[in-house]
Amino acid sequence: MLKKSLHWLLTLLYRVEITGLENYQKAGERVLIVANHCSFLDPLLLGVFLPDKITFAINSQIAERWWLKPFLGLSHVFRMDPTHPISLKNLIHHLQSPSKTVIFPEGRITVTGSLMKIYDGTGMVADKSGANILPIRIDGAQYTHFSRLHNVIRLRFFPKITIKILPHTCIEVDEQLRGKARRHASGLILTDLMIDMMFHTSHYRKTLFAALLDAQAIHGSRHTVAEDLDRTPLSYSALITRSIAIGNALAKITTQHEKVGIFLPNSTKTLNIVLGLQLHERVPAMLNYTTGANGMVSACRTAEVKTVLTSRRFIELGKFTEDAEQLAKNIHLVYLEDLAEHISLFDKLTALLQSKTAAFWYPKTQADPDSAAVVLFTSGSEGTPKGVVLSHSNILANHKQVSERINFNAQDTVLNFLPMFHSFGFTVGTMLPIMNGMTTFFYPTPLHYSVIPEMAYETNATIIFGTNTFLAAYGKKAHPYDFFNIRYIVAGAEKLQDNTRKLWIEKFGIRILEGYGATETSPVAAINTPMFYKAGTVGRLIPSMQYKIETIPGIEDAGKLHLYGPNIMSGYLLADNPGQLVPPHSIYGEGWYDTGDIVHVDSEQYVTIRGRSKRFAKISGEMISLTASEQIISDIWPDSQHIIVSIADEKKGEQLILITTQMNLSSKEIIQQAKGIASINLPKKLIIVDKLPVLATGKINYPAANELALQHFS
Repeated sequence: MLKKSLHWLLTLLYRVEITGLENYQKAGERVLIVANHCSFLDPLLLGVFLPDKITFAINSQIAERWWLKPFLGLSHVFRMDPTHPISLKNLIHHLQSPSKTVIFPEGRITVTGSLMKIYDGTGMVADKSGANILPIRIDGAQYTHFSRLHNVIRLRFFPKITIKILPHTCIEVDEQLRGKARRHASGLILTDLMIDMMFHTSHYRKTLFAALLDAQAIHGSRHTVAEDLDRTPLSYSALITRSIAIGNALAKITTQHEKVGIFLPNSTKTLNIVLGLQLHERVPAMLNYTTGANGMVSACRTAEVKTVLTSRRFIELGKFTEDAEQLAKNIHLVYLEDLAEHISLFDKLTALLQSKTAAFWYPKTQADPDSAAVVLFTSGSEGTPKGVVLSHSNILANHKQVSERINFNAQDTVLNFLPMFHSFGFTVGTMLPIMNGMTTFFYPTPLHYSVIPEMAYETNATIIFGTNTFLAAYGKKAHPYDFFNIRYIVAGAEKLQDNTRKLWIEKFGIRILEGYGATETSPVAAINTPMFYKAGTVGRLIPSMQYKIETIPGIEDAGKLHLYGPNIMSGYLLADNPGQLVPPHSIYGEGWYDTGDIVHVDSEQYVTIRGRSKRFAKISGEMISLTASEQIISDIWPDSQHIIVSIADEKKGEQLILITTQMNLSSKEIIQQAKGIASINLPKKLIIVDKLPVLATGKINYPAANELALQHFS
């Protein structure tokens, strides 16, 4: 009677919805139910809404709390002390007889909104008992006042709660592992199972604008979400209203599914334009203005862009007058200042009304989640730039994959100085924060090495995404207290050098989290996190990311990486076939992306980059990694910057050329300092420069470096 009454009351208050009951029935007689722990309501919810009288494995101290005792009669209770091994053994014996037992592997209610650490002991119980594992996701209870997220997210009295039961599985550990190694392995398997559960039950199959509306519902319309140098903070309400207003105006001069060029800097206005275009199923094509007029014209031809949006103020301040004039000869330029003049008071009031009612009308009109959300152009660091088409679900899936590995919350502020035409700056620096309740502060350029640390200090930034080149420069210029409030520094796009890592640890006490990805992976494919970190690697592969290693002759213990997952791009737009989408394909089939990177993936799925397949030289029949050779030089002269490229050699096939900022360096000194290193791995010729050639994104400009080497030695 009590259970029925509670079922009725909880359904009335929280509109509790349970799915996957057929999976519960199929799990068998001996079942270990593992669930995320997001509030004090969790045991009550499972006890009331799951069939049968289930058993809860509960800490004996918690079981004595007065507020819990009245509800313990709804189920059996297995009291345990996780600090004593005998308690875990008793639980294993309990699971060897028919029972359905619930355990919360985190051991505590989340205080971050994400999964907390998963105890290895629970994994060992799952392994030793041989019971089927039934994952259950509880969602929505974290927004109640029964959670521990006060002052972290906006709590509500009666949010909707869902309970999702996934298909059962089991723990399979290598039979050769014993003792602590087996315990650790089983704990890692259970951790991945829980993370995969959180990802697969998340809602990424929707458009970016729909995700924005959901974020507003969660965090509140007044929650600040974006700001730039104009220092006018935008709330969700203002962001959505302005995006609708400008989207309505742009809809009159463009057509559905048209690709519209964006020739604008990092700013809240650019964000409004991107969202406004997506609202009406137009596709923003983010132009890399650092490539000059010819580069932008080429990109527009590849993507069949007929209209480009820009700003007179930006053209003037950025000194792009000649580029704009050249672009205007081929493409229709629309200036925001002119567009703004045609947005009347009536248009603004209409947009305000639409924004207040968007939750009702937009879900009925939203686009297919698999439709194009943005076109980004590859940097061209190793070839001809291509258009990369990312869908709405590509981007949102990547957000969920990252957030299941590392926790973000509504109190975070992201300092975003990476340009929006860069995948890191667009999907991670811009879209990730606004879709997850964080505030993103737009800074127009990453090249102001002295100013950006000051901006981090002034804005109380907690998260920075950057490249090694930029982080090294900021680290040298910054005051030791400029990054006092930083929680995460995430590096990507190029290899994180040891001297950069050491500088940030010693000067600021901050451990840089290195990640890995590409524009084609939306962009994150692997990342180090506070919970899973291994120096020298680019972290573990993200959830739902499948991989295969292609064997490369001459390379041992590594191979070319191929990836498959929900974050892999829709396809390429190529210059030789403008406007035609070419879906990803590799030797492993459709949908697989050939990264071109030579990597080693260990048993725990930590990825170590050995170099790009194009960054290997064949000298006297031996495969030599240019990346590894660069690291040797960097270890000896860490305060300078170095690039190694290869050019043709008549005798040995190829030869290594060092381009360095280390003054007065000679090949003889390299050989003397690199004791114990085979001479085949060392450059015999070098070029000393004041500054290495780099792209606007901070990545090394390898075509320019190769051209420089050819000019000197061909």
